[in-house]
Amino acid sequence: MSISRIKAVLYQEFFVSMRSVEIIMDIIFFPVMTIILFGFLSTYLSGAIGSSIGQRVLMGMLLWDVIFITQYSVSVGSLWNVWSRNLSNMFITPLDIKEYIFAHTLSGSIKSLIVFLITSVISIFVFDFNIFDLGVINLLLYFINLNIFAFAIGVAILGLIFSFGTRIQAFAWGLLPLFQPLTAALYPVSVLPSPLKEMAYIFPPTYIFEAARASFGSTVVHWDLIGMAFATNIVYFVLGVLFFRLMFKKSRESGQFARNES
Repeated sequence: MSISRIKAVLYQEFFVSMRSVEIIMDIIFFPVMTIILFGFLSTYLSGAIGSSIGQRVLMGMLLWDVIFITQYSVSVGSLWNVWSRNLSNMFITPLDIKEYIFAHTLSGSIKSLIVFLITSVISIFVFDFNIFDLGVINLLLYFINLNIFAFAIGVAILGLIFSFGTRIQAFAWGLLPLFQPLTAALYPVSVLPSPLKEMAYIFPPTYIFEAARASFGSTVVHWDLIGMAFATNIVYFVLGVLFFRLMFKKSRESGQFARNES
């Protein structure tokens, strides 16, 4: 992969993001407002029942935004080139599809880290909740795992968009929320109905959210849960990449890749 070509895509992504009200609203304003909403909810719950349940809910939402922003960047980042009829032009150059996706993934990871830091600081000063009490090692492991899952889902959605066109573009921002109830981001898996409990452990983020709740108030690293998250993430990563390659090949053979801009 070429560093210079990756930097070129990153520059494009930076300028599009800085000048797009839609992106600013989607990845900064709405996540911040969501954290403020859940922050007040956590304050209410903590006061009403005298426990840390509210703070655990807020913690889950802080971590969930990492997935959302990275997946959004991978999937929606390419749509801006489709909407501006610039996608084919990108690949007339020596730019490789791997470089293109890597750049958007890196961009999404940076964005999610920035927003995570912003919302975490808000949580500290406004809602008296410090997620950094979980420890740097825990947060780093959570961040890596959540980003791998977000990449796998994002690249799979991107493959669908390349193959079927903009008529399913809503998947780019509307599919991921379907996973949130099953990953038990805001509550333990134990509250789910019996059939859904087994299903929940199919998803890597479930192990991360369970590990975060188990480590709440300490810096203990639950390697068993994090190890399972890494193991299932490998499967998701491989399946996501293979699915994207299949859809991308299909879009090129059918001509849909070129028609996406028409």
